[in-house]
Amino acid sequence: MKLMDHLRKHRLRDLFPDSKFWGFWPQQLSLLCWCAESGDFFHSMDKETKYALLQKSIRPAYWFLSLYAKTIRLVVENDEVFTAHLEQGGRVVFASWHQRFFGGFYIPRIYGSPHCIMISRSRDGDFVAGVVAHIGWRAIRGSSSLGGKEALRQMADALMQDRVGGHIVDGPLGPPRVLKPGLITLAQRAGAAICPAYVSYENPWIFNSWDRFMAPKPFSRTLLRFDRELTAVPTELDENQFEQIRQQIETQMIRGYESADRYFKY
Repeated sequence: MKLMDHLRKHRLRDLFPDSKFWGFWPQQLSLLCWCAESGDFFHSMDKETKYALLQKSIRPAYWFLSLYAKTIRLVVENDEVFTAHLEQGGRVVFASWHQRFFGGFYIPRIYGSPHCIMISRSRDGDFVAGVVAHIGWRAIRGSSSLGGKEALRQMADALMQDRVGGHIVDGPLGPPRVLKPGLITLAQRAGAAICPAYVSYENPWIFNSWDRFMAPKPFSRTLLRFDRELTAVPTELDENQFEQIRQQIETQMIRGYESADRYFKY
């Protein structure tokens, strides 16, 4: 079933009755959905045309994701540990694999905003940053491959101010499920505790990307499980101690995702 037919069948107009959306956005939403269904055509565009289309699609994409999110049944577990840490004046940085970050998009809506997050300086990153800004994320631009040091400094400053942030620890291009050192450095500089946030989907779409990116299907369940063990990183670490903590968090996340996937009996 084509995406627009699916939207019509389930009467999402009733779920999102804002007349401004249905009066102004249908053409742009149809264009966005058509592009999603016509991937070969989209990828054949020249870079400037693709970039212009992506920029014009930011607001329609946000509205579309808002509709889409209303169909997902979200199950949240173990948030009492990090919320208690915040209530005591602490800071928290959520850690996620790139493959599963979609399920954590709406954390700022659940727990209040702003939350800071690092987004790459690529043109695709421009689009993602524009969309997540509408949700409540404060995008700090940079990645391990471009502008990483300056972005980490800005991210640490933002985390000290916002007290809550998110970090995709194996992005933007992998290797998958290998924790890069930026998370540890960020937690050191901001004095933030690391809290892995595990996402698992009941019946996801799996894309043919470097990390086998996942997204939940409409009207399915998504688990968002926070780790009960928060890790505080000392400000002074030698090289061996730093690597030991990096490996510790990486192992913790691998096991945490395996446990989360058992929720839906993978």
